[in-house]
Amino acid sequence: MSGGIYLVQEDDQLVEMTERPYDSETLLQELLERYPNLLALHGPEYRTVRHWLVVQRIGSLPTDDLGAERWSINHLFLDQQAIPTLVDVRRDGDSRLRKEMIGQMLDYAANVGIYWPVESILDQFEVNCHRQNRDPEQVFQEFFEGDGDEEQFWQQVKTNMQAGKIRLIFVADHISPELQRMVEFLNKQMDPAEVLAIEIKQYINHQDGLKTLVSKVIGQTAEALQKKSSTARERRQWDEHSFLEEYQVRYGEDEARLVQDIYEWVRHHQSSLQVQWGIGDSYGGFAAKFQVNGQMAELFFVGIDGMLQIASDIYAALPPFDEETHWHELRSQLSGVGLALPVNPNERRLPNVQLSTIPDSEALKTFLAKFDWVIEQVESV
Repeated sequence: MSGGIYLVQEDDQLVEMTERPYDSETLLQELLERYPNLLALHGPEYRTVRHWLVVQRIGSLPTDDLGAERWSINHLFLDQQAIPTLVDVRRDGDSRLRKEMIGQMLDYAANVGIYWPVESILDQFEVNCHRQNRDPEQVFQEFFEGDGDEEQFWQQVKTNMQAGKIRLIFVADHISPELQRMVEFLNKQMDPAEVLAIEIKQYINHQDGLKTLVSKVIGQTAEALQKKSSTARERRQWDEHSFLEEYQVRYGEDEARLVQDIYEWVRHHQSSLQVQWGIGDSYGGFAAKFQVNGQMAELFFVGIDGMLQIASDIYAALPPFDEETHWHELRSQLSGVGLALPVNPNERRLPNVQLSTIPDSEALKTFLAKFDWVIEQVESV
């Protein structure tokens, strides 16, 4: 039995809180659903203090077309970086904690991207909201504190799942030294996946009716953090080979072939355009740039998030599009391929097209012909 927790009340009285086991495994699961911040993934290794979107509690995964189910899971959460977080909860003393529990979670993680598409996750999130009599859109806005793009978020969930960027968390009221060593080993070896254990202890003072929950994250060793951070930096240094290879892994051969064609189109225009590689797991990719009046301007950007994006303010500053008549002609040309520039050229906007919506190479030729027209217009000035 570990030492107690002591609370100092307003009257300077010291109240001793004594550790008590949970009455049931279900109680611990309910606490986690009600207070997901017990997952306690805060600290300098994370960019923000996390908020959690509860997708589902007590779920299972279909394994074939007949709807058979396997791989039961206690919770599925999403964090603000759209990383799927699979949580399995057990009380201390469960004999499966070190063997069956870990094997089941690894099996689940290896198959979740195949059998559970992002559309199914979105459906489960909405079902969970309705079960609590809450509006899914309102829940999402609260999750992002009113500043989030829902469509882009769910696309990033899909991207993370395809890349294996998920998180496995084992929760218990006591994490044994054996389980701790296994979690630390797995977390050090697995990348970009993350494996952690969280110990959530309960302290109670029956006399005053007080309860305190104390959570502790296990597995975030300095060695694992350094290795993952170093690997991430290496992965974010994109070039032609690494980008196209990763793109195919995330989105499949057909879409990667379209991206290859876009890249070759830029290279074909090497007298006018240059390729500039970006950095970052979420926002890395390549930009097609050309020189105007001694400065480089971006024609478009193709990202590892599966989007082709332009910037309206860049186009608005380019002759001849800095004139109203030519601006409206540009809007008309690009709207035909799904890139909606604002009516007011002073309004900054980042129109984008999801590359998966371009059906084939013929449609891509039509799409890129619009940028041929843009280049001709700029070079004719």
